[in-house]
Amino acid sequence: MSQGVRYMLFASFTFTIMKVCVKLVPHIPAIEIILFRSVISLAISIFFLSKQRVNIWGNNKPYLIGRGVAGAIALVIYFSLLQQIPLATASTLQYLAPIFTAVLGIFIVGEKVRSIQWLFFAISFAGILVIQGFDPRISFIHLVMGITASLFMGLAYNFIRKLKTSEHPLVIIFYFPLIMLPISAIWSSFVWVQPIGYDWLVLILVGITTQIAQFLMTKAYQKEELNKVSILTYIGIIYSLAFGFFIFDETYNLVTYGGMALVLTGVIFNVMWKKKHP
Repeated sequence: MSQGVRYMLFASFTFTIMKVCVKLVPHIPAIEIILFRSVISLAISIFFLSKQRVNIWGNNKPYLIGRGVAGAIALVIYFSLLQQIPLATASTLQYLAPIFTAVLGIFIVGEKVRSIQWLFFAISFAGILVIQGFDPRISFIHLVMGITASLFMGLAYNFIRKLKTSEHPLVIIFYFPLIMLPISAIWSSFVWVQPIGYDWLVLILVGITTQIAQFLMTKAYQKEELNKVSILTYIGIIYSLAFGFFIFDETYNLVTYGGMALVLTGVIFNVMWKKKHP
């Protein structure tokens, strides 16, 4: 097992811990959780940018702001979804993001999508429909929320791709909490729920685990070829199933498992096809 693979496995695990933390405080509004996450992320980003003497404002501000806004919308919807539906199902819906990244990439970065890839996308969406149709805990609204969150994640990823040659990675990360902090602060003031006891620890852990996971993922991409480690992000569904079962007592019927398998099959086949046809 190479160092890059180990980094990615730990990154996926840490991202799952972050999702677990969000579900542990369902009484705290999602936007308030994001406020705490933004404060921690902004402080850490500024510290490392200052340490490396990088201009925090970057060069391509329109795309940096676009990345921040798209990421903010995706996170608000996804955190709300995490609090309402089973952990593994929410994680599965998140895996639609690479599909929207590819589709939006046609218009934003001039990426070509081949006919076989559309088949893979259709398989994944069929899996989502199976999950929604056979799991009574997943309503049509939840389905729309998951697809919308993944759509904006895909948009944010394309903005990052446009910025990869002109901006320092820390600057791209910095703009997300920069945009999110004032929005979440104002919004939270209207729906504020006072954290009590261990709530504070959980809220802090959301911010810390996010930063750790992003750091580990960055190290994975630095140590290993993209195609070798990107597919490992989908191991997160196993982590989510395990944590969901042991912590939240979440179980699924066989048809729902089949739907999850279809989603992952479509996404993974697309990744493998792109690896062979770069």
